[in-house]
Amino acid sequence: MTQDRPTAAELVRAVREFLEGDVMAATEGRVQFHTRVAVNALGMIERELTVGPGLVAAERERAAAILGPDISGHEDDARELEIALAAAIRNGSLDDRLDAVRDHVRATVREKLLVANPGYLPPDPSA
Repeated sequence: MTQDRPTAAELVRAVREFLEGDVMAATEGRVQFHTRVAVNALGMIERELTVGPGLVAAERERAAAILGPDISGHEDDARELEIALAAAIRNGSLDDRLDAVRDHVRATVREKLLVANPGYLPPDPSA
């Protein structure tokens, strides 16, 4: 269901900015630490809401391309595709496509970091 503004991401951003700007400056010690944790969690939620759907679609597309016809019924579920991909890696059936698997894993980890903590990413996207 589509909601009017403010969107969920805008609401999360507003709360995060309040905590970061007002509460952090007015607290110290344990409360400030927990505020910092809340700010980080809200940042993750905000990024998940804004970029997450596109990242999941890209992950799903890459995994499906690697698995090919072996995906029977899991084409729309990124988590199921990743489970199938992990099984195929373990059983050796993707040994002839290791470059594609490696590229997919790198891209997927990078995308997860874009949501979890973009600051951990190296400046060079190929790293």
